[in-house]
Amino acid sequence: MQLANYLKKANWIVYERPYQLNLVGFRSNSVKANKFDDTFVCFFKDNRNKWITLKWSCTTDTGTYWLENPMMEKGTAMLMAGQYVDAYALGYHRGQYRALVQVRPVKIRRDYNRNAKLDFLNGRIYEGLFGINIHRARAYGTTLNIDKYSAGCQVLDNANNFNELIDLAEYHESQYGNKFTYGLIDERMQRRTLHRRLTYGASLLAASSVIYSHYK
Repeated sequence: MQLANYLKKANWIVYERPYQLNLVGFRSNSVKANKFDDTFVCFFKDNRNKWITLKWSCTTDTGTYWLENPMMEKGTAMLMAGQYVDAYALGYHRGQYRALVQVRPVKIRRDYNRNAKLDFLNGRIYEGLFGINIHRARAYGTTLNIDKYSAGCQVLDNANNFNELIDLAEYHESQYGNKFTYGLIDERMQRRTLHRRLTYGASLLAASSVIYSHYK
């Protein structure tokens, strides 16, 4: 499986026992706030050793409301890319409904600009327990705008998709215990890093050309 191989090359843990869930979020190459424009992937092997992959729309970002009105003086939380091993467990989101809740430290960056633009560069990095849960938006149907549904949480926009995730998580729990690993891949940061490398390479090439022409 291509995704599993990619994650292994990145030194991420990939679970291969039947119905042991691999959970990965893909943050899109977009700074537009308040839209469910990211992707949540749940993949696992079935009893025939066949990979099953489920992909759902989600947000890995904070909604506009909490960007402009952060809960904390230091700014609104943005989960940083990386794999967080056994950092989640089945519990209750705000005591209201079953969800995957944070139980071990994760890394966040706090966006302190208080505007409606997502900013993944500014702000101090923190590590700890912040209630960065994996939950749904509305209880029924598909939610169009993030609004107050995420202050840093990973949120699925469709209630049926979320219920399917929880059903799978409950089976996972019955087989392997109540611990789940979640990883976030930031496509925007990856493109920025690649751009920096290409720019740096082009600068070195230009400099070497100048030196070569000087001594030719």
